[in-house]
Amino acid sequence: MSLHNFELTREFITLDSLLKLLTIAPSGGIAKMMVACGEVEVNGEVELRKTRKMRVGDVVRVHGEEIRVSAGS
Repeated sequence: MSLHNFELTREFITLDSLLKLLTIAPSGGIAKMMVACGEVEVNGEVELRKTRKMRVGDVVRVHGEEIRVSAGS
């Protein structure tokens, strides 16, 4: 499993934007499809909301990748 640490510099980032920004999904449309198909877990539970607001402390798992959202500067 690959581990990514994403430093959040604002209040939140949407789940689909996070997947696209880290190139786990090649496009926003693919990111939304991955979420809609139940391929993404947030904090240990399958997440079906494409635009869920990801905040500091959230952990995302998808396709052998883990993303930890931390506080940035």
